[in-house]
Amino acid sequence: MTVRLADLRPLPRSFYARDPRRVARELLGKVLVRRRGRQLLAGRIVEVEAYLGAGDLAAHSAAGKTARNAVLFGAPGHAYVYFIYGAHYCFNVSCEAEGEAGCILIRALEPLTGLRAMAKARGVNAAAAGYANLAARPKLLRHLTSGPGRLCQALSITRARDNGEDVTTARSSLYIARDGSPRPRIATTPRIGVSKAEKEKLRYVVVGNEFVSGSKK
Repeated sequence: MTVRLADLRPLPRSFYARDPRRVARELLGKVLVRRRGRQLLAGRIVEVEAYLGAGDLAAHSAAGKTARNAVLFGAPGHAYVYFIYGAHYCFNVSCEAEGEAGCILIRALEPLTGLRAMAKARGVNAAAAGYANLAARPKLLRHLTSGPGRLCQALSITRARDNGEDVTTARSSLYIARDGSPRPRIATTPRIGVSKAEKEKLRYVVVGNEFVSGSKK
């Protein structure tokens, strides 16, 4: 469960300058990377949701551009981070051409490297929780990055630090890359936890992956 920095190739801006539904599907299997000096924390993206912009009543951009959501109306390939329920952050990536809002919410990761650092960030005693034998404990690992709030805590993603961050370059401390892994099998479901446009099938998951949050049906 490791990833080498040399194998990672950041996705270009053009990847994100497309319909969020297409971007969402193609983000599955890619690697979200948090670089902290020489330390690398990374997880494979296994669950996402697409938000389509002005016509999508569940999207933050539905009411137009504000100070809070301005990143969504800028160039594609930037982090949009918001705080929700007074409890946790959610990490999104802006899509579509500049001026057209759209984004992808990253909902779950399969942890790859930096697992002890993730556990520490989540306030978990790694040794006590059994993280010494990580490969054999997938149920324990699910608690690190299965869910949007958990993965943000595990990778220390906050609005103050990361909102607006360019995720298309390895010079960033937060970026998304391909590592040559084959494209996974994908299933679609309605989005989770929205009260508007709740029946739209805009949640995409890697079939059979243990790290997908919520129902895996």
